[in-house]
Amino acid sequence: MSDNGYIAPAVTEHEEERLAVLHDLELLDTASELRFDRYTSLVADVFGFPIVLITLVDRDRQWFKSRLGWNLKQCSRDISFCGHAILENSLMVVPNALDDPRFANNPLVTEDPKVRFYAGAVVRGPSGYPLGTLCVLDYYPRYFDDEHRSLLRRFADLVENEIAHDADLLALKRNLYARRKSGPN
Repeated sequence: MSDNGYIAPAVTEHEEERLAVLHDLELLDTASELRFDRYTSLVADVFGFPIVLITLVDRDRQWFKSRLGWNLKQCSRDISFCGHAILENSLMVVPNALDDPRFANNPLVTEDPKVRFYAGAVVRGPSGYPLGTLCVLDYYPRYFDDEHRSLLRRFADLVENEIAHDADLLALKRNLYARRKSGPN
């Protein structure tokens, strides 16, 4: 538990490997991309949530690759809901953050934006390590049934496919660069 009364997320079992994969993908601190923004917009339309994020959890921060209804570009990992979510196998749901000891005294709950509901589906990289989440948040407690959970998971799978595609393209570019650098064969 932090000095402020909330529970900071633990690190993943293979944290250094996970971080190496995250950084190798070169997604952190990149410009907004329409393909990811379309997913956050679609998820907001389907579920009716005011906040939808695609997050990447770095060593000390959580960075938002795509954000709808959220002004922050990043926040400390210590207060991130997604830092907890990446420790889950697939999905984490917090129906009312005020009732959850991990979050009841979290500044994202006690101060603006006063998050009450959170559901996050883990987004994994091509090697299987959790990179972040596709998550939905609300200012009010909510119920999230099995159908909603399944849909959020399926949307997260689509985000994973985008990231896998990026990884493939990056590997091809690196391979071509290495071949050019080594000269003609």
